[in-house]
Amino acid sequence: MSGQNQNQDDCNTSARGSRRDRTFTNAEFDADITDLFADIFADFEPQNTTDGSYRGTMAKIKATELHYQEVFEQKLVEANTNLKRDRVKVSIKQTGNSLQLRATLPLKPDDRDCSVKEKKQYDLSLGIPANLEGLKTAIEESYELGKLIARHTFEWNEKYLGIKSREKQEIKTIGELLDIFAEKYYQSRQQTITSQNTFANYISVIKRNFPLTTLATKNNFEEIINSFQGNKKNELIAVSSVFIKTFQLGFTLDVTRDNVTPAHREIPDDEKIIHSFTLFEKFALNRKNTNISDEIDTWEMWRWIYGMLATFGLRPRELFVQPDINWWLSSQNLDNTWKVDKDTKTGYREVIPFVPEWLELFDLKNTLPLKILDKKVAKIASVQNINWMRRDISRWFRKVGIEFQPYDLRHACAIRSHLQGIPIKAAADNLGHTVDEHTKTYQRWFGIENRKKAFGEAISQKALIELQKNEILALRMENERLKLEVERLHFQKNA
Repeated sequence: MSGQNQNQDDCNTSARGSRRDRTFTNAEFDADITDLFADIFADFEPQNTTDGSYRGTMAKIKATELHYQEVFEQKLVEANTNLKRDRVKVSIKQTGNSLQLRATLPLKPDDRDCSVKEKKQYDLSLGIPANLEGLKTAIEESYELGKLIARHTFEWNEKYLGIKSREKQEIKTIGELLDIFAEKYYQSRQQTITSQNTFANYISVIKRNFPLTTLATKNNFEEIINSFQGNKKNELIAVSSVFIKTFQLGFTLDVTRDNVTPAHREIPDDEKIIHSFTLFEKFALNRKNTNISDEIDTWEMWRWIYGMLATFGLRPRELFVQPDINWWLSSQNLDNTWKVDKDTKTGYREVIPFVPEWLELFDLKNTLPLKILDKKVAKIASVQNINWMRRDISRWFRKVGIEFQPYDLRHACAIRSHLQGIPIKAAADNLGHTVDEHTKTYQRWFGIENRKKAFGEAISQKALIELQKNEILALRMENERLKLEVERLHFQKNA
């Protein structure tokens, strides 16, 4: 009897411990859980990179995922520590991509015939994913199971036998998954302007190319992706892979990326860039009057943006995300650098003008367009607003009659830096990408005219060097002649 009493006391103690932590429906318990999973990215700052290519973007994503995994492992240890502290006889373990509950329980029905023991340690698979959201569920289930163990009311049912979790889950449509994509996506990612822009692009690609009523199966994804070619196919592979990974759909795509040769583009030379700057004012003078007072001088802001893109080789977004106008106009800004905000594609950097004389030619320190820009930026409420402004640049290029694209001004800076003889690393850092990306850019768009210019300048430089060598040789010979003449006169004088 004493043994039975001791067992009963142990059960009572365990029950008191379980109740002491409160049930998972209790508001205080919910607060504890929220506390445990406070903003996991609060102190996280991914390493800055000057690589704006796919590789650079993936490096940032990998760093974020690594941070997330480290936090997850830490929270798993904390959860088990708290369970032990509260005398809950359940622990949580990770197996592959799932979380399991480990506990000593009465024997399963099919174990009773082959064992004399009354209890055994089991790992219960409840279909809980190994992520922070899943860990919340696992903690709640652990306290719930702990109550049943402490009260001696545990029974093997479909839930704990894993029958439900082993049943084939209903396959959802792409549209149904899309409804909760944002929630799932940001469970393991930091929410910044950059990540919001990336996510907005994912949503746009999926909505434009995948029928939302299509079931999210491997065959369906592959069939749709293989119906496209080139850049479009490659884009769908990248976006679909993120989508499949986010929802842990349990398959990977067996599709091959296409090798794409970029179409030829003529990058504008300096003369064309300067001429195109004047088209904004011509448009303003010739357009019909507008009744919208706010739009009267807007063209001046778009012209200023044009001038900044041409002079600094910026990405359009780098003018809209938290522009440091005070620094730009500051008397301390002696080098006339533009500060790119940390929440842009490749993070913070100071950009030196590639063509300093254009600062004055394009009147880039004029406060009127900067005031308009400041008002526009103040109205930005989401990353979607930034995307609209970026698209508006292209629209204004077409409206005033510019024959090239905004990004061509950036490519022109990459090419110009090469012709100017600026060291590749310095030019690449100024543009905010790697040496490899920089080299690819100017090699890709280095047309015949630029090659002629490069050859001409190289030949001219070589001819100039040869001319200078000949001049130096002639001067040396003249110097020797004069020395001999001096010696001859000196000899005659002393004879």
